[in-house]
Amino acid sequence: MRYNIGKQNPSAPAQSEGEMNTSSRRKLWAAQTHDNNTTHLLNEDAKHFLHQCVSTPCVNVINKAYGAYIEDLQGRRYLDFHGNNAHHIGYGHPRLKQAIARQMDSLPFAPRRFACKPAVDLAKKLAEISPGNLSKTLFTTGGSDAVEVALKIARAATGRHKTISFWDAFHGAGFGAASVGGEQLFRSHVIGPLLSGSEHVAPFQCYRCPYGYDDDNGRPRLDLCKMTCAQFVRYVLEKEGDVAAVIAEPARAVPYIPPPGFWQSVREACDQHGALLIFDEIPTGLGKTGRMFACDHDDVVPDLLVMGKALGGGILPISAVLAKPELDVAGDFAFGHYTHEKNPVSARAALTTIDIIESEGLVENAAEIGSYAMNELRQMQSKFTAIGDVRGRGFLIGVELVEDREQKMPANDLAEEVYYRCLDKGLSFKISMGNVLTLTPPLILTMEQMRQALQIIEQSLSEAIE
Repeated sequence: MRYNIGKQNPSAPAQSEGEMNTSSRRKLWAAQTHDNNTTHLLNEDAKHFLHQCVSTPCVNVINKAYGAYIEDLQGRRYLDFHGNNAHHIGYGHPRLKQAIARQMDSLPFAPRRFACKPAVDLAKKLAEISPGNLSKTLFTTGGSDAVEVALKIARAATGRHKTISFWDAFHGAGFGAASVGGEQLFRSHVIGPLLSGSEHVAPFQCYRCPYGYDDDNGRPRLDLCKMTCAQFVRYVLEKEGDVAAVIAEPARAVPYIPPPGFWQSVREACDQHGALLIFDEIPTGLGKTGRMFACDHDDVVPDLLVMGKALGGGILPISAVLAKPELDVAGDFAFGHYTHEKNPVSARAALTTIDIIESEGLVENAAEIGSYAMNELRQMQSKFTAIGDVRGRGFLIGVELVEDREQKMPANDLAEEVYYRCLDKGLSFKISMGNVLTLTPPLILTMEQMRQALQIIEQSLSEAIE
């Protein structure tokens, strides 16, 4: 199989939830696509911002964002199937903008030592929609901070400091969040040493499990593999004996979906060994998987749940830690007080976002259209041997491209070629792990828009492998 593309940067990490912006294919696409104004602004961006491999150079310049679309300086419109998982209700929802404006007029800020009604109402609402009895909360401005608050709570409540998490996971960029994360990008070079006691195990990923996938029918051998990675967690819990918490994404954003029974087994192991279970729902919460929270699919309630990204409606940053009431253990000290912890404008944005999700039936919309997309993509898989796997739930969907189905060799160059061909046709998404087309559209997406996106993917893939 040959592709008319440039090779990726050989020095870049082989696998990451993010994507590298330095390939020769990126440079060729930019040269063919960008006008002088775009090139100038991208150069200014590179000049004034610190460089990072997943954001420098930026792919394009966005001038407008509305509904399910982003628009560049040259007026080209793209369906946004990425959105950093923050655009659940679409960009610039009218009700959200109106609510933010009203709140700014009445109470634009509250110093953290004072209570305010929007923050209290948001805490009550989050307790109402969350699984189990997660009735205590603390707000932060970013998901990384929220993860680190959850880690502090686990330490304080258990008197232990060790954690278990998965390799390849992303939990944020702070030192604590990067320590429990498993992404090479955020742990390499001189960033360490990181937090001591941060143990990692292999993540669930049935497609690449060497003894747990049946190539005859293309589905996981759950009888062999469904508990393997769960047993890794149990093993470390038993050997360490003093683990404060297991922290993980209930559905990995790559994505990988847990096998049936996986989280029940981990929950039981945590309970047996006195460890807390922390679910990071920052990218998956508020309906992305077709349920309000990804862990709802597995009927498992964590001790702490972290959420963010979409909570601010794609306009304002706000994250939250939800905890069981018995974990309210810091009355005599502090986990951290944030300047905008109870910001009434951010809280109003979050309340309005949740109301829009509920009143417009967006969780159900993601479940229905996501199921249709999965069926269509699996039919596409039968046409193209380059599609090794299709997996997902709701609007968290992954299409893994391979050089060879039997060996499952990642087709990174093909994935990049498909990506730029899709951009040229008006569809934006992210490539994860080098070869997974990761599709995370807003929950407001219509069936017509999904059909359009699938047609673009199929056409682009067909062109790329000619």
